[in-house]
Amino acid sequence: MTTTSETLFATRKQQPRLFSLVGAAGYIAPKHMKAIRDTGNQLVAAVDPHDSVGILDSYFPKTRFFTEVERFDRFLEKRRREPDGHPVEFVSVCSPNYLHDAHVRLALRVKAHAICEKPLVINPWNLDQLTELEEEHQRRVFTVLQLRLHPVIQQLKTEFESETNRSRREICLTYVTRRGSWYHSSWKGDQEKSGGVAMNIGIHFFDLLLWLFGSMQRSLVHRSSNAQMAGCLELEWARVRWFLSVDEEDLPKPVREEGGYAWRSITVDGEELDLSAGFTDLHTEVYRDILGGGGFGVQDAAPAIDLVYNIRNTVETPANGLAHPALRQSVRS
Repeated sequence: MTTTSETLFATRKQQPRLFSLVGAAGYIAPKHMKAIRDTGNQLVAAVDPHDSVGILDSYFPKTRFFTEVERFDRFLEKRRREPDGHPVEFVSVCSPNYLHDAHVRLALRVKAHAICEKPLVINPWNLDQLTELEEEHQRRVFTVLQLRLHPVIQQLKTEFESETNRSRREICLTYVTRRGSWYHSSWKGDQEKSGGVAMNIGIHFFDLLLWLFGSMQRSLVHRSSNAQMAGCLELEWARVRWFLSVDEEDLPKPVREEGGYAWRSITVDGEELDLSAGFTDLHTEVYRDILGGGGFGVQDAAPAIDLVYNIRNTVETPANGLAHPALRQSVRS
């Protein structure tokens, strides 16, 4: 896109900026509400087919709320067309994965920028048209790749890129997050709607690995089920053994005994990256970055979406010595 964020935002320096939000009843929506509030902006409208949105009272109790996207669309269009209607400048998209594309298009159609949760789309061929629509409407599509803004990750990237004799790294990625039986009955358990485990809980980690260690050279899948996926990636500057699971039984015993629900681990050449601190406000940092003229767009999102689509459509193969340690310990077939 030829028009930069700095150019687009140059005429709207006043505060607060006006936001709307799609998917207000969802798990991730409060992080976007907090980010909008903490950056000094205003949420004027929200929509969700489910009306369990009392969380709005904690952030923006005066927000207009809709349960029908058609009425929400009409509200935004009316504000855009009224001479003194104060049009909404951003639409934050927190809806189910399979609807992200449609709701980003809604944002562009009402001449607003979109800030879309990951994954931006499930299937990579939908990205090209979003780029065309950006150009057509002269608005930007941003996506939330918050791990790129984690201080530890940024330091690692700086150190790695400054190496004069760069060597390939051995990476072990483990992410287990407990989900109950509801998960598999919801849209998240439907691969056509969520993109499967690799997309739904793994996309931001795959984006991070590609961003740090270069493009994919080869991808093998050793386990592929509705609850658990594992494989090995050969990247330009790393070999990555990865394991993703929503099965509580895959949590380490000490985590389960302490009542924990998630365990994430990334090791680089055997050394653990400490990502325990700095996770809380990363969505707010994403918003600050966008409002400051930065942000991650369609082309930034594309490599990880391509990779996960490849993983989702790859047939399982024997690990042959490349298995992730957690997969070796698993006795499930």
